[in-house]
Amino acid sequence: MGEWRTDPTFAMCRALVDGAELSSFAGGPFDVRAVVAAIRPEVKDGFLLGEVPWEHFPQGDRVREAVHLLHTGTSPGRAGTGVVSGMCANDMRAAAVLAVPFLIRIAADTGHPHRADALAEVPCPARARYFGVASRDQLLLHRAETYDDLYDDYGVEVSGYPAGWSVAAARAAITADTALLTPLLDDPVPAIRIRAAYALATAADPERAVRAAFRTRLVAEQDPIVRATLVLATAEVTRAHPHPPTTEWIGERWRDRTQAPEVRLAAAIGWLCLTEEPVPDDLRAAVDDFATDERAHAMDALPWMAAAGGSGETGLRRSVRKMLYPEQSDSVGYDDPWAPHR
Repeated sequence: MGEWRTDPTFAMCRALVDGAELSSFAGGPFDVRAVVAAIRPEVKDGFLLGEVPWEHFPQGDRVREAVHLLHTGTSPGRAGTGVVSGMCANDMRAAAVLAVPFLIRIAADTGHPHRADALAEVPCPARARYFGVASRDQLLLHRAETYDDLYDDYGVEVSGYPAGWSVAAARAAITADTALLTPLLDDPVPAIRIRAAYALATAADPERAVRAAFRTRLVAEQDPIVRATLVLATAEVTRAHPHPPTTEWIGERWRDRTQAPEVRLAAAIGWLCLTEEPVPDDLRAAVDDFATDERAHAMDALPWMAAAGGSGETGLRRSVRKMLYPEQSDSVGYDDPWAPHR
């Protein structure tokens, strides 16, 4: 982290520590929300990386190089992949956000060999500190921890940068490119459909267009894991933009015996996250019946479940325990997201 002190944004973060108002920097050259909003369409479409001020944010040059390598494929193997997700895992998102519009365009290029890898990284900056989170009140939020009255409750990244600014900028970038992401819900590759839904779930959706796209795709979708993904994605959008009819619709899905068990499980989890109602006995019985070890491992293909698990516990198992049996304590080392799942 030594090089961070030489980055231009350090002075802003130092000033914030010394008592400066965050609002005094809003809209300026180190506000990643403003920087992302100012990237012109021709810069995005033409991959004119030199016109983006990567250097304004911690490790920006590293992110720029990763995007360049991923786009051009000038190095052997999967050069450039994992940088954005790695930085987000280290709680450093500001520069990673600048990559989002370019990663979306790589993902939308049906001929690009690493489009799935690029798409997997798109939503990473749009969520904060969510690994191991599986409770009703937090699973479908865009952050796991809250910091009362500190930078919109998001707190700061490890660099001192306002975490909420990075998350907001990433969500805005995804929202701006929903027209590129939405067609990926119909992609022939199931992993692309899953990752597209996970990214779109972070988009602002005041007109309910994203929710409508999920519902439309669900009519045609045959893969039960992708269907479950679409239900959870719908629930996440609805958590951010409440819509009681959609909450009721999700509740109907877990009761519908014609639905695949994976869909009913996803709907049960989504409904629990959208309501504060007591757990119905029939929901508890259905979840206990469907949440087998085999199905729990299969449902780790859902990014929410993969993120919720850890230390030998699958995301589905952890979600069921947290939501239906909150009196049960966590196992030792429960917060390790990299532990193998049993």
